[in-house]
Amino acid sequence: MKILVSGSTGTVGTHLLNSIPSDSYEVWRLVRSQVEGENLIFWNPKEGSVEDPSLLEGFDAVVHLSGENIVCRWTEEKKNSIRQSRVHSTRYLVSLFSALQHPPKTLICASAIGYYGDRGEERLTERSVAGSGFLPDVCCEWENEAQRASDLGVRVINLRLGVVLSPEGGILSSLLPLFKMGLGGVIGSGDQYLSWISIEDLSRIIIYLLERGEVNGPVNAVSPNPVTNRQFTATLASVLRRPAWFSTPAFAVRLLFGEMGRSTMLAGCKVFPEKLLSSGYEFLHEDLGCALEDVVLR
Repeated sequence: MKILVSGSTGTVGTHLLNSIPSDSYEVWRLVRSQVEGENLIFWNPKEGSVEDPSLLEGFDAVVHLSGENIVCRWTEEKKNSIRQSRVHSTRYLVSLFSALQHPPKTLICASAIGYYGDRGEERLTERSVAGSGFLPDVCCEWENEAQRASDLGVRVINLRLGVVLSPEGGILSSLLPLFKMGLGGVIGSGDQYLSWISIEDLSRIIIYLLERGEVNGPVNAVSPNPVTNRQFTATLASVLRRPAWFSTPAFAVRLLFGEMGRSTMLAGCKVFPEKLLSSGYEFLHEDLGCALEDVVLR
């Protein structure tokens, strides 16, 4: 299978490339910077340019993982940049497909469980409606741009990523130094749900979906066992054998991080991978403790 991957230098993309079996996949990378290597296609979605559009012919699948990091204080400029890196890049990618004689058969486009917004203890599946706010709005726009490829006969999967557990990036890489020093603790009330996925399972899910032609539309890439922030804190502290006595009150999160803190750190959603389970996917990590032991201690 010949596949093209964007966002290949990020945490998810790097792990995915290291996980794809080289004997059954021919992997190309869609990159923005002039890096060295083979099977590279250079593009600049912000400017709407690509090195050689003809190189996009003949791919079986495209995995689109590009997107700017959202963990920072959200100014209006930053919010525009976050939206552009997702919505505009996907719009441009699909426009490139429309000019091809043979567009890809499958597009797996990253999205996020931010689609659901802050939903408390409500059980959420792929059939649940979108929430309200900046992140749900961006995710809806993002997914709508990807779905336009279905008009070209492309199978489209909107992969709604949960909190990815990896020591190389994301929330865990930020928390590990604090927890290892015994400075970890609950954020806010601690009752907000965290729907997580191990980096190992996420790469396996993407490969699984590449080979499962009957699955399409939104897919929740999360473990079947979401936990509260309090449960996550206790489990990580236990795995590291460190205390977790320090807590961060909600007002401090709002003061330090503004809208981003309210929308991510203090918000939660209880998301389940209904479509993956019904299609037969078997999780490597269903239990948070086992996942953290594998990710953190190996």
